Amino acid sequence: MDVTEYTAFDAVGLAELIARRQVSPAEVEAAARAAARAVGPRLNAVVETWPADDRPRPGGAPLAGVPFLVKDLGVTMAGRRTELGSRLAAGNVAAEDSTLMARFRAAGLVTFGRTATPELAYSTTTEPVLYGPTRSPWDPTRSAGGSSGGAGAAVAAGIVPIAHATDAAGSIRVPAAYNGLFGMKPTRGRIPVGPAVDEIFNGLAVHGSVSRTVRDSAVLLDLVGGPEAGDPYVAPQPERPYAQEVRRDPGSLRIGVLAQAWGGRRTTAPVLDALSRTVRLLESLGHRVEQAGAELGVGWEEFVLANARQWTANLTVMVDELAAATGRPVDFSTLEAPILASYHYGRRVTGPELVTALAVRNQVSRSLARYFAAYDVLLTPTVPDLPVPLGTHGRGAEALDGLGWLRRILDHSPFTAAFNVAGTPAMSVPVTADPGTGLPVGMQFAAGYGREGLLFRLAGQLEQACPWSDRTPPVWAGERPGR
Repeated sequence: MDVTEYTAFDAVGLAELIARRQVSPAEVEAAARAAARAVGPRLNAVVETWPADDRPRPGGAPLAGVPFLVKDLGVTMAGRRTELGSRLAAGNVAAEDSTLMARFRAAGLVTFGRTATPELAYSTTTEPVLYGPTRSPWDPTRSAGGSSGGAGAAVAAGIVPIAHATDAAGSIRVPAAYNGLFGMKPTRGRIPVGPAVDEIFNGLAVHGSVSRTVRDSAVLLDLVGGPEAGDPYVAPQPERPYAQEVRRDPGSLRIGVLAQAWGGRRTTAPVLDALSRTVRLLESLGHRVEQAGAELGVGWEEFVLANARQWTANLTVMVDELAAATGRPVDFSTLEAPILASYHYGRRVTGPELVTALAVRNQVSRSLARYFAAYDVLLTPTVPDLPVPLGTHGRGAEALDGLGWLRRILDHSPFTAAFNVAGTPAMSVPVTADPGTGLPVGMQFAAGYGREGLLFRLAGQLEQACPWSDRTPPVWAGERPGR
């Protein structure tokens, strides 16, 4: 199997070839490694590759033999480095598999490396000091998004068909939008985060994936979803496998549209144009689409402040634990300026302030639940602008405190964080692209708690109506020499 043949298949397609013994897992893995070598230097999406531990046999697990990459954060693989994109954690080696890593193994995935993340996943662009910026395969002068930017660039460029990602305020959906991929942020409690922790950032963060096809994300969620003993949140069990939902008709849905974000950040003309085209597509498919206000239940500044307190209080504990484990100081030699500022901000957050932040979480959850009692789905742009040029997001960050840096993150991606706070599922779908630049534009669809099945049905319908997997970026591993 050569690289061009390899990149023509999604994860399910590769697994089917392997199960039928038309190609061996070793051949597929070799093609994936060749793809990584072909585009890796141009993108800086994969920070390390290693000999794969798993050699699944054909006919085994549902994704047996499919090459896979994990994010350099949130999931640990025994004996492999997990550095969180930070000099503070450089060289850190995991002692054991996390629960999710064990489930990736059981799914048959062949994990052969880790993808780039901004320092401690604390940004919506992936430009850490430790490993340098990750570049968009659509335009290497632009960001691949964050914090799962390495995963997004690697999948979009054809290195792997699907990759692990995490999301605390949009970190699955922003890279999916920037890279022309499908990205589902699951319901809180759908995928376990243990055993070392019971929740991440007080329940804001979840695990998931980015993929080129909807069915790949659905199959993987079927395989890794479900609680483990001791989980503080347990999402409702799905009515049927998500892989089946992708093929089901969603029916006529009532879809509300929010074109302008909470907080006043204006959506740019190219994204508004893409939103209008998406609305027309939905109407042509029989959905009832109308402008609808989805209220947060609190003012934007109160929302930002509550998030800043949750984020930084949790960040402070994480940093202190890393410093204790590595024996390194917590200063500019180990942390980037906005992360260090956020650390110091978090040290000043009091217990009552954190409790008040959790009360805001409750208000937002209740308010959005009322919206989803009236509408099936909320449609927004995933982000209000096209992918930003590298270097712009962090400009002047050294002058910001922890609240200011979090405000900048949420200003960059103001549509996404509310669904982390509420714990509801939301997905970015690459329905269209900007005609002027050719850059992908993601549309976000959110639904009520536990309703991933509904979103997968809608995503499958949209994928059939306007297929996107044949759109490949200029930096694409499948190019033949001399093409």
